[in-house]
Amino acid sequence: MSVQCEVSIKQASGAPLSIFERWLTLWVALCILVGIGLGQWIPGPFQFLGQLEIAQVNIPVGLLIWVMIIPMLMKIDFGALHQVKSHWKGIGVTLFVNWAVKPFSMALLAWIFIRGLFSQWLPAEQLDSYVAGLILLAAAPCTAMVFVWSRLTGGDPYFTLSQVALNDTIMVFAFAPIVGLLLGLSSIVVPWNTLLASVVLYIIIPVMIAQVWRKRLLKQGQQRFEATLDMLGRASMLALLVTLILLFAFQGKAILKQPLIILLLAVPILIQVFFNSALAYWLNRTVGEKHEVACPSALIGASNFFELAVAAAISLFGFESGAALATVVGVLIEVPVMLLVVRVVNQTRGWYDAGLSISRS
Repeated sequence: MSVQCEVSIKQASGAPLSIFERWLTLWVALCILVGIGLGQWIPGPFQFLGQLEIAQVNIPVGLLIWVMIIPMLMKIDFGALHQVKSHWKGIGVTLFVNWAVKPFSMALLAWIFIRGLFSQWLPAEQLDSYVAGLILLAAAPCTAMVFVWSRLTGGDPYFTLSQVALNDTIMVFAFAPIVGLLLGLSSIVVPWNTLLASVVLYIIIPVMIAQVWRKRLLKQGQQRFEATLDMLGRASMLALLVTLILLFAFQGKAILKQPLIILLLAVPILIQVFFNSALAYWLNRTVGEKHEVACPSALIGASNFFELAVAAAISLFGFESGAALATVVGVLIEVPVMLLVVRVVNQTRGWYDAGLSISRS
């Protein structure tokens, strides 16, 4: 086995949540308070940063997004794609949930809750933007955080690695068409030039940089690679928090005026997480996949690449948009909700294996 493959498998079966990751919800909540406070107290600097744009791309946020995304993409080994055939049933289930169910179910939930049940409690001028943000969130499957969730469930590291590599490859080609289709079906004007630019800026270029950097570091040895990833991981989380402070500095007035917004936006996100994870988990059991594959499959099917969603929302709709706020709500609830899903799949192993035995008999 090559050094690169050994490193990849070690990452896929790597360490559990760090203290920072485990308490991500708390840090996001603090960023909400700090951002709203600073935005109301000293709005000038934030307005200046919001105007630093080139071709509708905010330069400070673009740089912060790269700092967030590139370390995560460095963990992906696209050489693991040859392992896809080893778990083709689990791969098929995850792809079906990620690309044929998840974005469309989220769009349906957004229409039901945002445009329907909750519309009287939300700003009318932002309803379409909230729907767009939820669609962006669901159209970006999770990447690096899946390694953590898989580890916590005893997931098969080879499956996790190959599935994430395949998802990232598909995302390059499928993200923009799916988002464009669902925004069109939602009667939301699609700025296609900006959408395609977002794919290039926040998927293609970061993937290229990450993979080149990854290969160069691996040539210097595993210890050097892991040390660099550890340093970049801390920088990535810091960039996320700074981005959230900027976002909430612009969102402060809307939230203070209607503080229930975050809670209302969380409802469709929560429903789609539980629905998609349960669907993937059940389908894997139905097709006869082992529990070690079903767990990461369910978690990949439920979680989101929220950094990409936030970046795309800002590029397409701006800092002050409901779309940007909706994607950030996904960040706020990601860790506690996914830890709950982890607990459920761990505690139901007996039920899962019992059904698996019956299906194979």
